[in-house]
Amino acid sequence: MLFDNFVRKLRTEAQQWQDEGLIDRDLYEQLAERYQFNSLEAEGRDRFVFILIGLGAILLALGVITFVAANWQALSREIRLVLLVSLFLATNISGFYLWRQPLSTAISARRTQRRKRIFGTGLILLGNLLIGANIGLLAQMFHIGGSAYQLYLAWGLAVVIMALSLHITTLAILALILLQIGYWTGLSEVYYWEKYQSWGHIMVRHMPLILAVLFVPLAYLCRSRWIFRLSAIAIVTNLQLNLRYFETLNLNTPFWVGIAALALPPALLWSYDDSLFSRFNSNLQRFQPTARTLTFVFFGINFYIFSFRWQWESSYSYTPTVSNSAPAWFPVIDVVIFTLLAIWQWWNLLRPRQNIRIEATDIFVSSFIVISSAIIVLHHFRAIAPAISIFTFNLLLAVLACCLIKEALDLGKRGAYWGGIILLTLQIISRMLEYETQLLFKSLVFILCGVAVIGAGIWFERRTGRFPT
Repeated sequence: MLFDNFVRKLRTEAQQWQDEGLIDRDLYEQLAERYQFNSLEAEGRDRFVFILIGLGAILLALGVITFVAANWQALSREIRLVLLVSLFLATNISGFYLWRQPLSTAISARRTQRRKRIFGTGLILLGNLLIGANIGLLAQMFHIGGSAYQLYLAWGLAVVIMALSLHITTLAILALILLQIGYWTGLSEVYYWEKYQSWGHIMVRHMPLILAVLFVPLAYLCRSRWIFRLSAIAIVTNLQLNLRYFETLNLNTPFWVGIAALALPPALLWSYDDSLFSRFNSNLQRFQPTARTLTFVFFGINFYIFSFRWQWESSYSYTPTVSNSAPAWFPVIDVVIFTLLAIWQWWNLLRPRQNIRIEATDIFVSSFIVISSAIIVLHHFRAIAPAISIFTFNLLLAVLACCLIKEALDLGKRGAYWGGIILLTLQIISRMLEYETQLLFKSLVFILCGVAVIGAGIWFERRTGRFPT
């Protein structure tokens, strides 16, 4: 569709160029032959027919599904099984046949084959959606018990296998969504039934490690930055939830749990290197900038959360029951593996090498990790007052925001600039609302923040007008 719009616009411009005498008729004919100007109307008719066939196929499929659902109970188990397997195989085989067709060198044929590939991808996606229905119906037919989250986990693993085989981005994202649905729905059951073990419990407990093993290589195979970004967010979120991130400041929680929840994710993200996968293929897409951007997002969210007073003061009033043993829910295997990986990555990052200096940003990020971890440990042993912890995290948040703004001004990065402005604005407004202040003062703060944000945006756009956006 986008290519057709480009060709249509190019034909209009070429006709105008010919009328203005910028190009002659021979050059216009070459452009018309190259981009198939004369086939645009035929392509529009083919697209219209393609849409009608697709809508008709959807309505036909809905009619068949409704008919089968109305007579489902009257069908024998064997007929049901044949129907489910036949529908699954027909959808996937036809989708794979259309998807695997190579693109032709001719532009007109390439458009048709591209639409076939898109249609084939849609059929493959539909076939993977049918996997969940097949699993659920087969479990019901053969009276196989299980929780809903186990269905989503098994469904997600099946889609992951298809995504690894075909290298299709949509399948990888669907698999990640299904695994996350299974993780979130099964999280409460794993927390409250710690003594009961099943394959679903094991997957939920070690979901960060499973996601890292499956989806990081899959992002390189699919050459998709979105797969890497979403999987990294899921890995960090699942790891923190497995470590009970919201109990980090609880004095009954071992101090190393807080260190792992707060220091391990940014250490992994910032030190991430593509060299492990680039050894096999030097043309692979690089995801290190994405991982480092997520590091600053992690710092911003965590520093903002820990900058509030009520968390530190409420946890400091608890009477701790000190225990050095790891709780039953503590994912020791995941933490050990990720810690060893982070140490190895930081060693490769900071080791002295010829003609390569240690960047100041690496020292800056490592200082953030060390300071935040030290505050958690000192707070756990009641070595410092809550006011010091609150002040430190507010200071870290302000320093992070100012550094983002400085980097944006040096490199012309609009995202970093607005990230720093948003962090500073949130910090000022949050502190103003958190502490007792007069209503007139609150009104003044809101007005000043609004004016400052508008002025900062206009000033930045004028300053960085020479930078590409």
